[in-house]
Amino acid sequence: MAQQCDIGLIGLAVMGQNLVLNMADHGFAVAAYNRTTSRVDDFIIGPAKGKTVLGCRRLEDLVQTLKKPRIAMLMVKAGDPVKQTVEQLAPLLEPGDIIIDGGNSHFLDTEEQIRKLQDLGILYLGAGISGGEEGARYGPSIMPGGTEEAWPLVRPIFQAIAAKVGPNNDIPCCEWVGPGGAGHYVKIVHNGIEYGDMQLICEAYSLLKDGLGLNNDTLYDVFAEWNRGELDSYLIEITRDIFSVKDEKTGNALVDMILDRAGQKGTGKWTSQHALDLGVPTTLITEAVFARSLSALKKKRVRASRMLSGPQGTIAEFRLTANKDEFIEQVRKALFASKICSYAQGFFQLQAAAAEYGWGLDYGEIAMLWRGGCIIRATFLEDIKAAYDRNSELENLLLDKYFKEAVTANQSAWRRVICTATEIGIPIPAMGAALNYYDSYRSERLPHNLLQAQRDYFGSHRYERVDEEGNFHTDWVGKRRKPG
Repeated sequence: MAQQCDIGLIGLAVMGQNLVLNMADHGFAVAAYNRTTSRVDDFIIGPAKGKTVLGCRRLEDLVQTLKKPRIAMLMVKAGDPVKQTVEQLAPLLEPGDIIIDGGNSHFLDTEEQIRKLQDLGILYLGAGISGGEEGARYGPSIMPGGTEEAWPLVRPIFQAIAAKVGPNNDIPCCEWVGPGGAGHYVKIVHNGIEYGDMQLICEAYSLLKDGLGLNNDTLYDVFAEWNRGELDSYLIEITRDIFSVKDEKTGNALVDMILDRAGQKGTGKWTSQHALDLGVPTTLITEAVFARSLSALKKKRVRASRMLSGPQGTIAEFRLTANKDEFIEQVRKALFASKICSYAQGFFQLQAAAAEYGWGLDYGEIAMLWRGGCIIRATFLEDIKAAYDRNSELENLLLDKYFKEAVTANQSAWRRVICTATEIGIPIPAMGAALNYYDSYRSERLPHNLLQAQRDYFGSHRYERVDEEGNFHTDWVGKRRKPG
C-alpha cells in the first residue's frame, strides 16, 4: 500500500471513531484499525464515508499506509490491552516511529512502555484526553507527555484537533506537559478534580432539594444563574440542563428516576491512591471517591435507613424557617470556596509528583489545557493561570492573593452551610473535607504533638522537640503518673 496517511488510529470505540473524524475534518488522512474488523467496515461505510479515512483490516496494513516517521495512536482499554497492542505493533515499526497511547492509562505503565521501547528507538507518548465523546469529535483537551523528541511531529495534528480558547478562539487546549508519564499523570489529577467537582455539585443539589425543598424547575433557574458568575463551568451548565429533561416513560423529571448508585472507572481513585504514596493531603478528592463507594451500597443503605436515626423533623422545620434566597446564596458561596480547596489540593499534588519524578511542570499552562474541551473546563481556570503567572513557585493556590480573598469573602457562608447541613442531617463529605483542609492548612499548630507522644509511648518511634534539634525518646511508663 502507498504511504499516504498522516496518522493511524487503533481502537474504534466511540472515542476512537470521533477522534478519527475530527482529524479528517482538519485535513489529515487517517488509517483506522480495530481488532474486530466488522467495526472497521461499519465505520468506513457509515460515519467515515466520504472522508479521508482508510480502513485497515490488519495492523500490518495500517503501518504500511503511514508516512514516515509513522505515527500510530492507540485508543484501547488501559492496562493489558495497551501492553498487548504495543507488543504487536512495535515489531512492525522502525526507529524514529511514534506510538501514542491516548487512553486512560496509569502513568507508571506509560513510563514502563517508554523504557521498553527506548532500545528499539521507537518514540512513545502518553496523552491524556478529556472531553468525552463530544470533545473527541469537535475539540478535546489533550495532555501529551513522554518522549519529547516525538512532540514536534505530533504537535500539528494534536493542536489542530484540540479545543480552542482565548479572545480569538485560537489558543489550543493542547501543549507539551513533560517527560515520562507526566501527560497521563496530569489526566489522572484532572479526573480526580472532576470527581471532587461532581461531588460538590451533588452536595449543593442535596442541600437545595432535600434541605430547602426546591423543585427541579427552580433548581434549573438557580444553576442557570450560578453559571453566569464565578461558578461558570461545563459541569454547572450540564447540571442546569439535567433538571429540564423529562422521563418519556413516566413524565417525571428524569433525574428523579435515576437510581442513586454511582459508578466509577477507577481514574479518580488513582489520584487518591498516589496522594497517599506521595504523602499529600488530597482529602476532598478522596472523600469524593469514598462518596461514590458509599452510594454503591444501595441495599445496605436502605436497610440502615430503617434502623438508624438522625435529627427528627429538622428538615421540615428548616424549610419553614429558612430564608430561601439567602440560603441559596450561602450554598453558592460554600460551593465556590470548596471548589477552590479542591483545585488547590489537585495542583499541590501535581507539584509533589513533579518533584518526585523530575517533570518540571508548568502549572499555569496546565490550567489552560483544562480551559476548554475537558470535563472540568471553567472560567475559574483563568484565575489559576493568573495565580501562577504572578508566582510560578506558588506553594498552594490558597496563598495567592485572589484565592485568599475569595475564600475570606465566602468563608462565613461556607461555615454556616456546613453547620446547617450537620444540624438537619444532610451529608456533605466533600464540603466538610474542604473546610477541614482549609482550617488544618491555616493552623500554625495541630494536635499531632500528642500523636507523636503516643507513637513514642507504644513503639519508641521518637519525636522532635520545639526547643532543640534532634530526635528524642522518653520512657513514658517509667515517668507516668500511676492510675488511682
